[in-house]
Amino acid sequence: MFSYFKSPGKNNKAYTIAFYNLENLFDTIDNPNTLDDDFTPKGKKNWNYKRYKRKIKKLGNVIAQLGTERSYHSPAIVGVVEVENQTVLTDLVATNYLKKHNYGIVHYDSPDERGIDVALLYKKELFELLHSETFPLYLENENGDRDYTRDVLLVKGNLNGELIYILVNHWPSRRSGENSTEKKRIKAAELNTFIVDKITSETENAKIIVMGDFNDDPSSISVKKHLVNNTFYNPMERLLTTGNGTLNYKKTWHLFDQILFSKNFFTIEEKKHSFKYAEVFDKKFLKVWKGKYKENPFRTYIGKWYQGGFSDHFPVYVYLKKN
Repeated sequence: MFSYFKSPGKNNKAYTIAFYNLENLFDTIDNPNTLDDDFTPKGKKNWNYKRYKRKIKKLGNVIAQLGTERSYHSPAIVGVVEVENQTVLTDLVATNYLKKHNYGIVHYDSPDERGIDVALLYKKELFELLHSETFPLYLENENGDRDYTRDVLLVKGNLNGELIYILVNHWPSRRSGENSTEKKRIKAAELNTFIVDKITSETENAKIIVMGDFNDDPSSISVKKHLVNNTFYNPMERLLTTGNGTLNYKKTWHLFDQILFSKNFFTIEEKKHSFKYAEVFDKKFLKVWKGKYKENPFRTYIGKWYQGGFSDHFPVYVYLKKN
């Protein structure tokens, strides 16, 4: 049923959809309303303008390369998470690597306690933005108080003239333990299902892409049982079974960063987009090249120690082919 576009060369009808966890992309200014103190010049990480600009430049370089092995275009759509505000996104798309590609930004401030948000970058020549909104994920802590976390971002627009919907996610972490936090990610999956049902009730046979850092693998209950159903196909499941991953925790690879497609992306129709191929972007320059963390993502910090890298996640991307 599912085909993969494996041409060794480039294709002028191939378009890239990508997702990237940018790992704590904070500016250097203290926001008194969020817990961002660590990422300030006086914070314990000694985050300063020079380090900030270096990270912005590195991330711009990565994003510009995503999918260009098979596509003549830089990514049409890039979902991003762990961004502090509109300012860091504006600086990102203004880097020398991205400014010539003319990216638009969809961003809303979320209620997350650390002040990190989800967002979408889109190449204006390829994607026409029609509508965007956020959906709050309501969680409670052990005391019954609200546990503030990231919203789900919904974006509606025309990709090369075809109407599509994109959901961008950053689900609750496993910091307090995988099992004890699992119910939070199940609730996040159920919120996505609610949004998808809302879309399909208004637009029959809508084409939908769900992407994000799910803090769970494709085989996890939250994803496998509560998100992927008869409507969606998850190409990341096959990647995980063949040994690919986007982050490494205690010497185990995980594929938390995923992009799912409604199954109507596999119907071949004239002037419509169909799914062809999915990959993890894990080039050598994105990896630690020696020591105990060899082959892991080359990150900005390990604990409080500055490394000068990119992110603790590899990005993922897929190719769509316009028929």
